[in-house]
Amino acid sequence: MSHLKNACISVASIMAMIITAMTLSATSVIAVGVVSTTVPDSLNTTVNVSKNKGTIYDLFKHLSEQSGYLFIYDSQIIDNNRKVKIRKGNYALSDAIRLIAGNNELKIELSGKYILLQLPGDLPQNTVARLETDTAATVKDIVITGRLFDAETKEALVYASVSILRTSIGSITNHDGEFQLLAPDSLRHSRVRFSHIGYESQEIEIAAIDGRHVDFAMRPQIIPLQEVVVTAVEPVKLLCEMLENRPLNYASDPVNLTSFYREGINHYGRNIDLTEAILQIYKTGYQKSSSGDQVKLMRKRRIINRLKTDTIFPRMRSGVHSCLILDIIKELPEFIVPNEETQYRYSYSGKSAIDGKTVNIIGFKQKSYIKEPLYEGELYIEDENKALTEVRFVINPAMADKATHSFVSKIAPGFRISLQHAGYVVSYKRSSEGKYYINHIRGDIRFKIRKKRQLFSSPLNFWFETVTCRIDTVDVKPFPQNERLRTTRVFAETSHAYDSDFWKHFNVILPEEMLQEDIINSLNNEIVTEQ
Repeated sequence: MSHLKNACISVASIMAMIITAMTLSATSVIAVGVVSTTVPDSLNTTVNVSKNKGTIYDLFKHLSEQSGYLFIYDSQIIDNNRKVKIRKGNYALSDAIRLIAGNNELKIELSGKYILLQLPGDLPQNTVARLETDTAATVKDIVITGRLFDAETKEALVYASVSILRTSIGSITNHDGEFQLLAPDSLRHSRVRFSHIGYESQEIEIAAIDGRHVDFAMRPQIIPLQEVVVTAVEPVKLLCEMLENRPLNYASDPVNLTSFYREGINHYGRNIDLTEAILQIYKTGYQKSSSGDQVKLMRKRRIINRLKTDTIFPRMRSGVHSCLILDIIKELPEFIVPNEETQYRYSYSGKSAIDGKTVNIIGFKQKSYIKEPLYEGELYIEDENKALTEVRFVINPAMADKATHSFVSKIAPGFRISLQHAGYVVSYKRSSEGKYYINHIRGDIRFKIRKKRQLFSSPLNFWFETVTCRIDTVDVKPFPQNERLRTTRVFAETSHAYDSDFWKHFNVILPEEMLQEDIINSLNNEIVTEQ
């Protein structure tokens, strides 16, 4: 098996578990502004409402198709799913919007191709519940929060990129499509970009959405027919071109990354152990292995919710180390280096797009005669410059159980454990200088655990992820020896004082709804401190 399987765990002892927690405060997003007394000419444009029944979302979509504008609003203020009925006919765009929303006092603003909707004088609660302390941002910070979703299906867009143009500041959406981005006030008039493979990228001025929680509908990207029909892609040839172009697409000089990291353990649907950290990473060039990369721990907190009943308490080998070796441009796995002895077969799976650029999708699977479990998945390679932008892969599902020994080094006496799933997502993002840097890494590992002589098993899930929030290429130096984190240790158990100001000044991945509820439910309980 490849070195990627070092993203694994060991299961230790059985122990009584107690509920512990930490105290957090959820601050509200404040939407400010004075109701405009004038209506821009564009909002007086006549639209024909031929579709007059449906949800608010459906009718706003009908207006978007006619006007070319996209709507931005908080779905907790304007209920997307509320069904309405209006008269068919011609309306001024602003009148049609207020009629559909059922509110004549609705504040309507234009920003580029966007229409921003807000209730005048209202101070809406932050429905994202950012879980940050009152000191999380200074008065000079810009705070942008919202949700990205598919304009057609309304499904949340997971791992979508949120970044400020011509800067190295960025983050990603969580499993609920939610995001939060902090930026200095000096960037108020810059633009924030939302992008996701397979969707049209969107941009909007930061000042237009500062302090608001907004919902963004992303439209699927349509690939021009001539690109699909004319282009014939040979998968192995494209992979070789990608490898040949590494010197052009990826940095050869060291960089410093400021990254948000999170790892957790989930048992019976409950998060029983959560560790979050802000890391600085000294990353060597693409041509050097990850063994030369260094990590410095800036902030850390750990929350443990242990049940009082006996259960398995697992220990995860450092996901931080896993994230370093999952930088697959540096640590080339077997499935990305085709040769005469390769154990994989490749196929062309079509085209998609990201940030306005066409990408080719190359599928890979282990050859049928191979009996040990290998990986399968998809590689996304840009058509123009042959850069690898994303990889999604899993352990062969049909053989996952056979790979258990590669992920588990020790099992508590009296228990049986089997691997059910091991999947990874790795993505790279292009900087304004044209080089690609690691952007996001996610690993999800699922097991079933059963006591010997018992009929039923229980699910045990491990996950880890990191996102690059800032890239520095100037005055990059290795960290002093005494400041370096030993990444091969169990990261959750790394000694570090509990940080009540964990969120301060740093971009993070917002917790998913389930994880958020677990944290909030821990209020007023014991706080885990690590000295």
